[in-house]
Amino acid sequence: MEQYEPETLSAPQLAAIRRSMTSGRGALSRRSLLRAAGGGALALGGAAALSACGIPPATRAGETGTSDDYSDKEKKLNFSNWTEYIDVSDDNKRRPSLEEFERRTGITVKYTEDINDNVEFFGKIKPQLAAGQDTGRDLICVTDWLAGRMIRLGWVQKLDQSNVPHAYANLAEGFRNPDWDPVRAHSYAWTGIPAVVAYNEKATEGRKVTSVTQLLEDPRLRGRVGLLTEMRDTIGLTLLDMDKEPEDFQDDDFDAAIARIQKAVDRKQIRRFTGNDYVDDLDKGDIAACIAWAGDLVQLQADNPAIKFALPDAGFMMSTDNLLIPNKARHKKNAERFIDYVYEPKVAAQIAAYISYVCPVDGVREELAKIDKDLAANPLILPDEKFTEKAHTFRLLSSKEETAYEEKFAKLIGA
Repeated sequence: MEQYEPETLSAPQLAAIRRSMTSGRGALSRRSLLRAAGGGALALGGAAALSACGIPPATRAGETGTSDDYSDKEKKLNFSNWTEYIDVSDDNKRRPSLEEFERRTGITVKYTEDINDNVEFFGKIKPQLAAGQDTGRDLICVTDWLAGRMIRLGWVQKLDQSNVPHAYANLAEGFRNPDWDPVRAHSYAWTGIPAVVAYNEKATEGRKVTSVTQLLEDPRLRGRVGLLTEMRDTIGLTLLDMDKEPEDFQDDDFDAAIARIQKAVDRKQIRRFTGNDYVDDLDKGDIAACIAWAGDLVQLQADNPAIKFALPDAGFMMSTDNLLIPNKARHKKNAERFIDYVYEPKVAAQIAAYISYVCPVDGVREELAKIDKDLAANPLILPDEKFTEKAHTFRLLSSKEETAYEEKFAKLIGA
């Protein structure tokens, strides 16, 4: 794959993004039952921006994309994040972790909840990045596939690891070396988003559902199985069930996974491919078992004890949202200080208790237990070693691969 690709999107890619926006992760809210976590959520304006002619990268290999840093003179930090993706006080008037950072450092944080989906946000900042200009943001939080694209384009600054000692020391092992940013030279994880197997114990009459094989082949689940409309999650879990690595697979492996799912569709094993709407069906038992996003299950289990989840022996899929510093950011060191701050266990626990997604910070269990013992014991928030060992990521795709794969997947799910 070429290091820098034109940022044009094919028709299958655009279709997948629209599907994500209307029914997939892109349709989810960050704090309600469902949240937008990846796969390429898109507003139509963002689609238009990304489907335009390709823009060459602002920097080339070997260039740093750095700029003058005014952190020592200007005690400011401009941080763009998703909505309801950081701790808020009970009266909804304060953000305690941000206030403590300001008190401790004297840095004033302009915190903007202006990321509603990955591609729409990329469309906002792309013109400035392509022109080598300041986006007005010192720190952003985007999903792994977009983070990888921005790094590949040379639009993200390398971090000064001496400014992030807590982050360097406390980043959990499973998050340390993604293929799109080896050794985390440009990014640190904000949260992890697992895709696992879930089931309604009442609907299965007490039977456990623990594998994709059961989802696709158990006749007792016929017509009551849900798979996700997000290609990376559904195909990734199927590849794992076939003893293939999502991090390292070939075209033939992808085609075999498609064919296997197609057989289940033809047998009417699959009720439907779902986006965010699986939650209500799983809660009611209309879907007995499905592939689900772990953050949803934390919320569902609080209200319905019949909802269970399983980590397949073959493994499960994990994506991440990530903190990055765009090129030409005016306050790079201030941004690095904030990254380091949120990797302090006490601070990380405070944020994790509010957003209820996988915390990428080692050493937070004791601190989280002081806030909520149940959350501290929940592997969907604080994975144990067994959980982490089973986590897999979908390999970075070239534009050509993504076009071909999305076209085949769209045909499979009838999109």
